[in-house]
Amino acid sequence: MLAKTSNTFKKLQKRIRRQTGKAVIDFNMIEDGDRVMVCLSGGKDSYTLLDALLYLQRVAPISFSIVAVNLDQKQPGFPEHILPNYLNELSIEFLIVEEDTYSIVKEKIPKGKTTCSLCSRLRRGILYRTATELRATKIALGHHRDDMLETLFLNMFHGGRLKSMPAKLVSDDGKHTVIRPLAYCTEKDIAKYAQNMEFPIIPCNLCGSQENLQRKVIKQMLNDWEAKFPGRVESMFSALQNVTPSHLLDRGLFDFENLNTTFDYKSNGDRAFDTDLQKKREFGTDEKISILEVK
Repeated sequence: MLAKTSNTFKKLQKRIRRQTGKAVIDFNMIEDGDRVMVCLSGGKDSYTLLDALLYLQRVAPISFSIVAVNLDQKQPGFPEHILPNYLNELSIEFLIVEEDTYSIVKEKIPKGKTTCSLCSRLRRGILYRTATELRATKIALGHHRDDMLETLFLNMFHGGRLKSMPAKLVSDDGKHTVIRPLAYCTEKDIAKYAQNMEFPIIPCNLCGSQENLQRKVIKQMLNDWEAKFPGRVESMFSALQNVTPSHLLDRGLFDFENLNTTFDYKSNGDRAFDTDLQKKREFGTDEKISILEVK
């Protein structure tokens, strides 16, 4: 545990706050007058999200309100008192929504099968309805950088799609804007921060303990890569922010059919000569190397 007055903790806190603020600005997540519904599960990510947004609320040059919402899914043994007590201490507006999704999931999903898909759909519907009732203009979720990378590989390996988890999206019905302010924060930092802030963590007995989750396999793969090749995960996350549609194979994303020598388009163009940074990563040199020279 780090003392909250220690330089190490202060640097960690500053990093999380800075990265959260940068994500909010980069994706224009929160605007003046917004009412932000923060979805609080009782896990480390959502506690950190609420903490960071409360800080931004104090220092931001715009005015926005926050309402914390927890969905009590009626899991056996769920400690109902923890979140109300915590939120009352913060003196912020909150709402506990009680819906027995636990029984529905257990009834519909065969024993041994993962429950995440159905559970997620049920939660999403309830949270959208609640946002409407509360007149919230934004719905904030606690997903972080590692969640986004794991989703990318889950979609590639199991869905055949190059798709991740967006930092900001509009719901299918066009009525809700969902934001993920922790998009730039790492799970390692969040875990360390939550531990040192002594957030009253509530474990999820419905899905958190499932050992057959593909996401756990992907998480272990990424952890192994980072251990063997430090910086690889950071590089992959940077790739999510540097996409070249003309150098992929999606014909719906780029007009390959009409591409010829007279075609006028803006892209990163012919990469016969790579940038210094790319060459340093790919070939271990700062020199400009023609692809014709690479054997």
